[in-house]
Order: sequence, then C-alpha cells, then structure tokens
Amino acid sequence: MARIPYPDIDHPDYAPLAERVRRERAGWVGNIHKLIMHSPPGIEGNMHLLTAIRQQANLDGRYRELAILMVAVINGADYEFNAHAPFAIKAGVREAHVDALKRGEKAPGLSPADLAVLNYAEAMTKTIRVPDEVFAAVRRHFDDRSLVELSLTIGAYNMVSRFLEALQVDHDYPAR
Repeated sequence: MARIPYPDIDHPDYAPLAERVRRERAGWVGNIHKLIMHSPPGIEGNMHLLTAIRQQANLDGRYRELAILMVAVINGADYEFNAHAPFAIKAGVREAHVDALKRGEKAPGLSPADLAVLNYAEAMTKTIRVPDEVFAAVRRHFDDRSLVELSLTIGAYNMVSRFLEALQVDHDYPAR
C-alpha cells in the first residue's frame, strides 16, 4: 500500500493533469502518475522529461527499454520492470532476454551493443562514475546524441524507481 493516498483524479484540481497523462500515456493514468499529481509542477516536469525521452528522442527504443529494465532490476523496482517489459518486447527484445534480466542475468544472444547498454546502465546505477572501459564499449555503438539520450534515460529512470520504491507505489501493471 502506498505511503500516501492517491488523489481523486476526477477532482477539479487534478482532472486537467489526469487528462494530459491520458493523452500522452495511451489513455491510462497509472498509480505513479496519480501520486506525482500531488505536485502539479512535479507531474508537469515528469511528463515533459519522460515524454521527451520515450517519444521524441532518436535513441532506438530497444536500447532505451533495455536500459530501463536494467535500472529497474538493480533498484528492485518491480513496478518499473513490469511497466516496461512489454515496451521492450515491442521494441524487439526477445522475451527470453527480458526474463533473464528479471532474474538479474544477461542471457546469451544479446548483441555487443545490447551488452554495452546493459553494462553502462549498470555502472551508472550502481557506481555513478562509469569506468573508462565501460564507456568505451558503449561509445563504439552510439553517436553523441544517442549517448546523451541513453544517459538521460538511465538517470531519469533511476529517479522513477527511487520514487516508486520510497513511496511504495502499488503495482497496477501485470506481474512478469
């Protein structure tokens, strides 16, 4: 159970924010968005940043979703993992690779770029300062813009998982 109550998203104070979330998130307002709505500037900023990352960036969705899944696993954020596993599969990640990541494993058959992304996400999440060899490996596969977008993705989804876990947001995605 969440540590603070979910607001009534039909209340006039929240309804316009909920409508924006519905427009940008396929008609659905998840529990995470409901809690963030306690801070109207927070939901506005959150939506702006995550919409830019997920819908406007050039970074291939496969790499974005692999990075998000890795962050979720490291941080123990099941909500985040369950929310993004379907996006990863839709972006071309094999279900076997998603299932392996859920177990904390990097399954055979991942490409060198996939592994570089996972190692980069792991380093950014666990140690913050990325070792030169990890950066060099990811650099071989991505241009400047993609590297910035990958780094923004990893940083933003670390924020998301920390929010989810600190406030114990109730799961509203199917468990994987």
